[in-house]
Amino acid sequence: MIKGLYTSASGMLPQLKKQEITANNVANAGAAGFKKDRLFTKELSRAELKQIKTKSDWEKPMVTSTFVDYSPGVFDQTGNPLDLAIDGDGFFTIRLQDGSTALTRAGSFQVNADGVIEFPGGGILQGDGGPIQVGSGKVTVSGTGEVQVNDFAVGKIIPVSVNDVTALTKVGSSLFIVPENMPLIPVTTSTIQQGFLETSNVDIVNEMVEMMISYRAYEANANAVKTQDDSLEQLFNRVGPKS
Repeated sequence: MIKGLYTSASGMLPQLKKQEITANNVANAGAAGFKKDRLFTKELSRAELKQIKTKSDWEKPMVTSTFVDYSPGVFDQTGNPLDLAIDGDGFFTIRLQDGSTALTRAGSFQVNADGVIEFPGGGILQGDGGPIQVGSGKVTVSGTGEVQVNDFAVGKIIPVSVNDVTALTKVGSSLFIVPENMPLIPVTTSTIQQGFLETSNVDIVNEMVEMMISYRAYEANANAVKTQDDSLEQLFNRVGPKS
């Protein structure tokens, strides 16, 4: 019966984490370029248990890890010339204020006081030659990423990727920090769509279904813990010392 308590309790923990992740996905469903998180859960095998030398055979050790789902969202037409979307693989490159490099699929850009295209929050969009100076002129971006101001070329946006996206660190709703010395790989098969934003890849209906399923699983394990606890209490009362 004690073993059953451990088993039920250990089954509750991943459901709590799943609820947290699902709630965050739902909260960011309206954020452009947001990539939803997912939870991977695995029950350890007997061989794996021996390797990590668990303290008790009663436990039901689980390993959980969070990963980012990089599947694309749909495109929302805005008509804003500084709203850009990547049709295909790759990310926009952003140079942050601390000098680090970040990637994003959120193409809601603006022009700062220096006339440079920036990401909201202060990061600078990087073209093939660094920051893209557009001043106050009319900005047009071709499908190949060439940026023109009043019909004069001023730079080119090239989508990039990395060898291992799992090494990226998610920051905020749509930025992914690139580790130092990790090379950026140009993606030449994608195109830039001006006047469009990529929405988040969160499906609200699916997320709510996942939340209900994880809640029911948590509730079932919690009820099992309570039932076993009540049974133990009755057992102790029966076999305990009589006054």
